[in-house]
Parts: sequence; structure tokens; C-alpha cells
Amino acid sequence: MIKAFAFDVDGVATDGGVFCNLEGHLFRTYDAKDGFAIRMATMNGYRVAVITGGRSESIRSRFITSGVDPEDIYLGSRDKLVDFNRFIRKYGLDASEVMYFGDDLPDICVMQAAGVGVAPSDAVPDVLAIADVVSEFPGGRGCLRDAIEKEMKAQGRWNFDVGVYKKKF
Repeated sequence: MIKAFAFDVDGVATDGGVFCNLEGHLFRTYDAKDGFAIRMATMNGYRVAVITGGRSESIRSRFITSGVDPEDIYLGSRDKLVDFNRFIRKYGLDASEVMYFGDDLPDICVMQAAGVGVAPSDAVPDVLAIADVVSEFPGGRGCLRDAIEKEMKAQGRWNFDVGVYKKKF
């Protein structure tokens, strides 16, 4: 049974586009419905990790507002499997209990280690070939919401409690 969700950022939580201003600051756009699915997961007791090669502190800020523990946001990850293993050890999880979302080559080893590997519809061909699930939605456009909602509904845990929501967010 899936007890945790983990995902890459660029190409999964975003469409992969990165804007850069003259000072070198990077900007990403996120789908609000994906963010709400992450909130639903954290409100209903799932652990969530962000494992990304991106280094911007804005990534950390974005996912803290969705209920992700700051210690479970791994920025600048160059070996995602190491960070994935750190995450599952921290919570005493088995890799088979985690659904991992990835879209590009650095995600393959984690997708293969996880219980369920999910790819957005626009992932690179090598990732699409090894994914257990390919979302009908592209990265940054509902991929996270799609698979998280389906998994939580299958477990009877897609429950919105406004009281918990108001208290946590």
C-alpha cells in the first residue's frame, strides 16, 4: 500500500519551463490543483518528499505552503536515489510504499526503486518506457493531482476536512 509520495519538480510539478530575469533569478509556474493534491496528501497522513536537481529556495517555499516538511525537500539532488533512501529511512518506509513521479533520466533509478513510478504524459521516452503509470496529464498541468487523487481515492482517503484545512493552512 502506498504511504508516501515523492516527486521531481521541473517537468513534473512544473511544465519544465524556467524564466530567468536579468539578475539570474529563476521563476517557475505551478498548477494550483497539483498543489492542492499535495495538501490533501499531507492532511490525510501521507509523507511527501520533493527531490529535485533545482537549487532555488523558491522551490522550498512553494512546497512548504503545501504542507511538505522542509526537511523532506531535497534541493540540488545529484543522486536522487540517495535522497530517496534518506527519506524512506527517516520514516521507516519500504520503497514499495512510495509513489515516485519523474520525467527525465535522473529519475529512472528512483522510479524503478519505488513501489509505483509515475510519469507525466510528456516525459522523455526512456522514462515513459519504464513507468508503471503514465498520467494522461503533462508535467505542471495536473500530473500530480491525477495520480495522487486516484491513489488516495482507491484507499478511501481522499477526504477533505475544512477544520483540518483551516488549522493546517
